[in-house]
Amino acid sequence: MYIVTNKYRTTFYIGITSNLNKRITEHKLGKGSSFTSKYNLIDLVYFEEFSEIKQAILREKQLKNWKHEWKLNLIKEKNPKLIILDL
Repeated sequence: MYIVTNKYRTTFYIGITSNLNKRITEHKLGKGSSFTSKYNLIDLVYFEEFSEIKQAILREKQLKNWKHEWKLNLIKEKNPKLIILDL
């Protein structure tokens, strides 16, 4: 499960993938979702790893229902300066 954002850190996209490097590259090339392309959401700021896809899906759905402020606080727990993460 991962979260990408724009350079202003105003909009978040939450997704899941089995290959994070490949998926982030797709976002950067504009091959992500139309939402990520529209808002230029290419900066990886948070991710969690799961051993089972069902767990990742549940977590994604949970976070998608969170308020923006809650998501921001979650990200800041592991990435206080909201820097772009390297993989």
